[in-house]
Amino acid sequence: MAEEIIDPELPIIDPHHHLWDLRPIIPAFPEPRHEFLEAIAGAASYNFDALQADTKGGSAAGHNIVATVFMECGAFYNPAYGDADKVVGEVEYVNGVAAQGASGLYGGYRPCAAIVGHADLSRGDAARPILERLRQAAPERFKGVRHAAAWDADADVLGPPFHAPEGLYGSDAFREGFRHLVQMELTFDAWVLEPQLPDVIALAQAFPDQPIILDHCGTPLNIASYRGTLPEHFGRWKANIEELATCENVSVKLGGLAMAFCGMPEQGPAVGCGSETLAALWKPYIETCIEAFGAGRAMFESNYPVDRWGADYDTLWNAFKRLAQGASGAEKHSLFAATAAKAYGIEQVLLPN
Repeated sequence: MAEEIIDPELPIIDPHHHLWDLRPIIPAFPEPRHEFLEAIAGAASYNFDALQADTKGGSAAGHNIVATVFMECGAFYNPAYGDADKVVGEVEYVNGVAAQGASGLYGGYRPCAAIVGHADLSRGDAARPILERLRQAAPERFKGVRHAAAWDADADVLGPPFHAPEGLYGSDAFREGFRHLVQMELTFDAWVLEPQLPDVIALAQAFPDQPIILDHCGTPLNIASYRGTLPEHFGRWKANIEELATCENVSVKLGGLAMAFCGMPEQGPAVGCGSETLAALWKPYIETCIEAFGAGRAMFESNYPVDRWGADYDTLWNAFKRLAQGASGAEKHSLFAATAAKAYGIEQVLLPN
């Protein structure tokens, strides 16, 4: 049963979602499929129409989503550009989607107002021309990159879609490429798993002038060999989050907890939990992050369609609004829109038309 929208007028910038077409890819994975693949199998083709249907962008039926930020996901690469530059195809595609929304046909809704692409920073100085091509592909919307470093010794945690090497953020080659982000005034999204949080801390301390956004509350794990260990590892996670928050160049995305990796809830996909149940599951993690980073460096995210594992879009944002009930009006404005707008340089979408 659909929930009534809580605080429907509150402006929201969703700072983390994907667009892709995985239909040619998913059948190639062996059975039984990893839980991550089960989470997205129902959204194997996720385009502008699907995004608009979930966000209800431009309509009064759902939450007041005024803009979104696209997050790289390895989709729509163009092999004609060569191995290093094929990533430009993704930004080109998403820039077209953004132009579709910016046409005004959907009211003030601005999907993909900011675009975070991917460049292989471990190419060192050779990453610079790739970053320049990405910017050229979407001069007004390309804001930064994500180079995920998610890795675990237990191969069943991530499964075959992910291939980051151990210790990526500490390698000399990666950091040689990473330094160009500072020079080009680009953002960096970091995706690691909870045991890897010290890698992000070390990176942030080594590059204090580089804006870094930590994805998914640092991805607590409740999958494979980690299943059932969330309470056991909460203290370690909390200590690392609090240390990371001392790095003023770091912000945090509040979400991703409905992923199969985090297992909050364990059952999925789309198990049908209500927003009260989800808010109770997520409360220790969300409250810790907000207390550590403050509303000015924290932003709620949908991580859609991956978080469809645990919640539909409306229920997801209702859960976030329940978690923010004790915040002031100014704090809510930051958590749901202003922090994301500042982090990705899209403050103009919050201005009156």
